[in-house]
Amino acid sequence: MQEAMSDSRDGDVLTVGLAQINNSFSGQNYLPYAIGLLQAYAERHAATPGQFRFLLPVYKRIRVDAAVAQLRDADAVGFSLYVWNERLTLEVARRLKAEKPDILIIFGGPQVPDRSEAFLRAHPFIDVACHGEGEQTFLKLIERTRSRDFSGVQGSSFIDAEGKFIHQPRLERLRDIATVPSPYLEGTFKPLIAAHPEEVWIALWETNRGCPFACTFCDWGSATQAKVFQFDLPRLKRELDWFSDHKIEFIFCCDANFGILPRDIEIAQAAAENKRVFGYPKALSVQNTKNATERAYLTQKILSDAGLSKGVALALQSVDMHTLEAIKRQNISLSTYEELQKRFTRDRVATYSDLILGLPGETYESFANGIARVIEGGQHNRIQFNNLSILPNAEMGDPAYQAKYGMQLIETKIINVHGSLEEDIDGIAEMQQMVIATAALPPADWRRARVLAWTTALLNFDKLIQIPLVVAHEVSGIGYRTLLDAFIDADPKKYPLIAEIGAFFEGEARTIQEGGPELHYAPEFLGIWWPADEFMFIKLTHEKKIEAFLVEARQRLLDLWKEHGTRAPFGPVEDAFVLNRVLLSQPFVFDDAEVTLGHDIWRFFRGILQGEPEALKAKRSTYRIERSKEAYADFADWCREIVWYGHRRGAYYLSGQLVEVETETELAGHY
Repeated sequence: MQEAMSDSRDGDVLTVGLAQINNSFSGQNYLPYAIGLLQAYAERHAATPGQFRFLLPVYKRIRVDAAVAQLRDADAVGFSLYVWNERLTLEVARRLKAEKPDILIIFGGPQVPDRSEAFLRAHPFIDVACHGEGEQTFLKLIERTRSRDFSGVQGSSFIDAEGKFIHQPRLERLRDIATVPSPYLEGTFKPLIAAHPEEVWIALWETNRGCPFACTFCDWGSATQAKVFQFDLPRLKRELDWFSDHKIEFIFCCDANFGILPRDIEIAQAAAENKRVFGYPKALSVQNTKNATERAYLTQKILSDAGLSKGVALALQSVDMHTLEAIKRQNISLSTYEELQKRFTRDRVATYSDLILGLPGETYESFANGIARVIEGGQHNRIQFNNLSILPNAEMGDPAYQAKYGMQLIETKIINVHGSLEEDIDGIAEMQQMVIATAALPPADWRRARVLAWTTALLNFDKLIQIPLVVAHEVSGIGYRTLLDAFIDADPKKYPLIAEIGAFFEGEARTIQEGGPELHYAPEFLGIWWPADEFMFIKLTHEKKIEAFLVEARQRLLDLWKEHGTRAPFGPVEDAFVLNRVLLSQPFVFDDAEVTLGHDIWRFFRGILQGEPEALKAKRSTYRIERSKEAYADFADWCREIVWYGHRRGAYYLSGQLVEVETETELAGHY
């Protein structure tokens, strides 16, 4: 500390630059919260008041020369490194150091490896790396800008003048995190907002720090060493008022487990009240806690009722106990998720389940059975299938861990879903390390699992044949695993279109394994990157092959009926295909439709989806679908509104335009 004091006595004001490069979302940009915390803490706790002058931060992707020009007047620059900005950030820092060799370059953030010697030697323009919570360490480092003596600065790593790697243990975590000022309330972002009146800002928000779980694919728990520390409620409510005053529409809550604390219910209520009174924020996205069933339910119900949430994420990741043990999630109760699923379903609150493909110990069998279990448990809205990628500071980032589970990795470009094919800034592409096979899931099985995931999304969650699948399962008792496998194993001679779709998915999976993109770029369909299932739905529509697919799908289920010796009548499934077809949103459909079925399919189907099943009855049922009310005369508009914007709210079906015209007395029995 003595060296830091001597740095501050020279009377010079140190100029500090900061960079936290975030992606833009629909023309909106995040206020750079992480570096805002660094600045607010340094300004409050500097040994000499007014010791630092902070430049406007680099907060979004801009050209390297523009970023260098913005930072070149600094004496020291702190860069916040994430997987989505690593390559661009490194190039900005390299060019800045080449132009101004005496500038102090500090790197921190989740993408800076804890085991940082190789990283620092590969990037010699980085003077010092910062590990763990950054506020205290960053201040100590910039206080040493003149001396460059970083010895004794806990939580830092560097290569010294003799070329020796020096790593100093992290500081203990801040137990009193109130010592970290709020960059919102301190006015830290005021100059940035004033300098960019054209921006529509969105916000990151912390109500607590820490995670009691130790999932091996995540660096959250390991980075914060488990214990949860809280920001005080009055501060959080003042921050909510700040968001409302500044008309912040979207807030992403950075808490690892929102709902883990009893007071989170009060926080959710405060956000809901601000929206009711001021109209802002319009959305608050949170990461749902694990195991705390009642609080998780109450907080999410409050947010949903207030219109702050578009849906509740139920992050299962896997339902296989061997896999959960391998990734250290065995202490997270699956019954919690299943109970939440049932309660939210009954309350008409949309949920989304996350499953990760490629986790250690997961086999094709366990992955496929897990999909079936999640659907049979009531998840009919959407399963988000994520490919496993490796974070450097997660336990899974340890080479020994990877060797233990036979994990095969490929480097692949990070692409934003529904993003455009814009040239990477200065040709710099951000990359990730993706798992494309494990000892339990060899390359061929990984591809098959990836094909199954896309097939499930296309048939069930994109609603291509969701009603027939649900009715077939309920009437016959055939499991979803069997129903879905039947499509990926379809005989190409008998079902050429189904097989063509499967071959396309197989090709996309091979492309990923060879280091290609996770998404499919379609210049003819909005010129954006689509998930493979959404692209196929659009392609079938564009090529007018929906009818042909439905014919094959009906025959595939009928054949499956025979293969299993199913005695249940196939008539309800026939009716389900008819209703599914007229409900499916398609462009250039301007007429209304009316169908008469032999079963009350819609009531039965909706009962299943709403968690209130009733027996299917054989009764004459007539439905009118007023398709003219949601007609699309432009194919691009349909792609955008239905497949892109509408997929999470089930816009594939025109269910809001269905009118039950007539139902007659029961004709025969029930199922």
